Amino acid sequence: MPSLRPLPSLRPSSRKVRRDQPSRRPFLGSFSASLRLCGELLVLSTLAHAAVTGTVINKTTGQPQAGATVALNKLDPQAGITLIDQAKSDAQGKFTISQEVTGPPHLIRTAYDGVTYNHMLPPGSPTTDLTIEVYNASKQPGSAKVSKHMLLFEPSGGQMEINEIYLFDNDGKTAWNDPGNGTLHFFLPAAAGGQAKVEVTAPGGMAIGAPMAKTSKADIYEVDYPVKPGETRFDLTYSVPYTEGQPYEGKIVTKDENTYLIAPNGVTMTGDGLNDLGIEQRTQAHLFGFGGATYKVLLTGAPAASPADNAAAGDQDGAPQIEQIMPRLYDKTIPILAVALGILALGFALLYRAQGNGPAKESNERGRG
Repeated sequence: MPSLRPLPSLRPSSRKVRRDQPSRRPFLGSFSASLRLCGELLVLSTLAHAAVTGTVINKTTGQPQAGATVALNKLDPQAGITLIDQAKSDAQGKFTISQEVTGPPHLIRTAYDGVTYNHMLPPGSPTTDLTIEVYNASKQPGSAKVSKHMLLFEPSGGQMEINEIYLFDNDGKTAWNDPGNGTLHFFLPAAAGGQAKVEVTAPGGMAIGAPMAKTSKADIYEVDYPVKPGETRFDLTYSVPYTEGQPYEGKIVTKDENTYLIAPNGVTMTGDGLNDLGIEQRTQAHLFGFGGATYKVLLTGAPAASPADNAAAGDQDGAPQIEQIMPRLYDKTIPILAVALGILALGFALLYRAQGNGPAKESNERGRG
């Protein structure tokens, strides 16, 4: 093996340097500076091209998840959601997207086991060492159930608008996703002409439109949208012709834990099987619990202005606005939003019997086949 030659000494030599022989010192200094510059550029390049990093964690197993598709999107008010780049998580669940995140808000959409999970990146928020949570998916509901189902009836001018809210609670560790059959089944009367507006709000997400499809059963429709662990909200809006004082019939096809039929301020509702829960103080809407699978109600009057309509700009007593708690993308839903707030946030302490003889008792627990 050849021996390594010793490096020449850089100390001054006693030999005389010829005037026509250039000194090596400037060259060595320039070379050292170039090395430093290259190193700095390499570091800056690495930071610029590894702008989004993190780990995908499967909350069902508690382990890092390989093979998940992580996509970086830009949110633009005019162009909508625009895909910038995407990557797959590796065996340790790690992912890297070599794009800078600047300007408007960005959205990370992670697809795993047929379900997409959203992670917002507001301007200025960290983009490295992120933790993205996903779950295994099943075609069975598992722990997912309809904890509350609310129907608001608004008759006016020969038409009646019906707003329905379904609140799904999933306290398990598996997402319910059944593309073949859908997760929400609901009754839509023939008089609605097969037309309804559907919006879904996933846990921690924003309301987005969702398509519906007719099932093989008469007047029963389905919505194909996964119910993830947490609370998922479905909002339906549709209109039917209505004559005041004539009965209106409908069906409850979900296995609700609690169902509420709601008449807005100015409308009187009567019917069999209604459990009077009294007046919601903020909106003056009248709430009725219901435990059956079919209902027939009579409605008279027309919706009147409620105190909540005059408090759209916020309460003077410092209470949070309804719109801030449950934002909607369409109008004419202030009464049902306030009812939802009263039920979910303030509890049933605000519910009183119309006679004023004490708090109403909830008796809606039941299961439907």
